[in-house]
Amino acid sequence: MKNILQWTLVGALLYTLSAWAVPQQSHVEIRTLITTFVHEQTLNLPGQVTITVNEIDRRVSLPACPALEAFIPPGGQLLGNSTVGVRCTTNMKKWTLFVPVHIKVSANLLIVNSSLQQGHILRAEDIGNQRSELTQIGILTNPLQAIGKILKYNVGAGQVLKQDMLQAPYVVKQGQVVQIQVERQGFKIHAGGQALNNAAEGQVVQVKTSSGQVVSGVVQPDGAINIRP
Repeated sequence: MKNILQWTLVGALLYTLSAWAVPQQSHVEIRTLITTFVHEQTLNLPGQVTITVNEIDRRVSLPACPALEAFIPPGGQLLGNSTVGVRCTTNMKKWTLFVPVHIKVSANLLIVNSSLQQGHILRAEDIGNQRSELTQIGILTNPLQAIGKILKYNVGAGQVLKQDMLQAPYVVKQGQVVQIQVERQGFKIHAGGQALNNAAEGQVVQVKTSSGQVVSGVVQPDGAINIRP
């Protein structure tokens, strides 16, 4: 019994000494790195950003690392309940840890004041705002992001405006006389035509030429139609 007790004490002492011999990574340092990383990554988000980094389980023991790196896991986004990864990038002590975080963004979100139909061009009087938590990327907060844009579909009164609900204003309108540019072997051929549909910059429009032929091309910023054979 005495020998067993002695060996138990020796084993405990050796374990303690080995723990002292290998410096452990500070959890405080990891959480501070995550807070700084998230703050830098969310600087462009509108409104007031509040960052909460979860405590790391005290039982998690990692070798101290001189080269810590924070990153967003594939498919992740820094909004709402999220996860941030921290890894040690030195060759001898590679490890990775994932820590839950919560990013709360309180902002003035854009809403529509009344029901509007698809194709409506938004005006300043169509838009209001409400203070709320930003729950996804793409929600609009600045009226300049919406005024002059066209609704892709019907919206109800009080609905929050999102970027994917809008399209750029039309550069070319149906019936408008347009200039056609055909690029061939390093030179351009210019001709006139009539647009058969509305289209914004970068969209495809059909044009009826003076000979009656219908061609398709891409709308340029100046309203010209670029056709590549």
